Amino acid sequence: MSCKPLIGVVLDYETSNNFSKYPSYLLRENYFSSLISCGGIPFPLYHDKDLINSFVEKLDGLVLTGGDFDIDPKIYNQEINGTREIKPKRTNFELQIFQKFFEFDKPILGICGGEQLINIGCGGDLFQDINANFQTSIQHEQRNPANEVSHEVNIQSKTKLSEILNTDLIWTNSSHHQSVNRLGKNIKLNAIALDGVVEGIEHDLHKWCVGVQWHPEFLNTKYDKMIIKDFIEHCD
Repeated sequence: MSCKPLIGVVLDYETSNNFSKYPSYLLRENYFSSLISCGGIPFPLYHDKDLINSFVEKLDGLVLTGGDFDIDPKIYNQEINGTREIKPKRTNFELQIFQKFFEFDKPILGICGGEQLINIGCGGDLFQDINANFQTSIQHEQRNPANEVSHEVNIQSKTKLSEILNTDLIWTNSSHHQSVNRLGKNIKLNAIALDGVVEGIEHDLHKWCVGVQWHPEFLNTKYDKMIIKDFIEHCD
């Protein structure tokens, strides 16, 4: 029996006193349970840049997770104009480990802020606040729980995501106030909301590098599981 792939999952980093008076690594349980249910073994990635080469050598795939923070707009040559909390230590680590996994052509799944990081890592940028740039009735920071869907997303034809899902329309959850703007080098749009907000991207030349703006780890629909399962199947 072949071994299950070992999947690196980036942890969040919290310094507020909400959880502990000491700096803490945190992450929702379903990031891990969803990978396990689809055939992978998750491995938590703490933000030690000196270990990145070892992580890449030993791991079969990478999940760039979401979080309640934004990427510093200075990284993509913008001034702050809608960006909220930033976490420099986490972002710097994520950019470096993304580039290393990308260099070795190992599968990468970006979720929510992880999708945005893929685009920035490839030279693209963001809309710092959706409501300041789009006239929309869609609540991209949905009021209902994240384990429920809230709006439709169009899947673009002739993309890796359309091959995975075999459909042109899905329902997703939504918990973001920023979105991809200018696409990075060799980045292709693969999903878009009905109001024009980018909901998914992928890299044209990489073996498996896909980002989605929603949170498939909640496994709200069969399509969420199809994304995670296909990602793991490519982590060989």
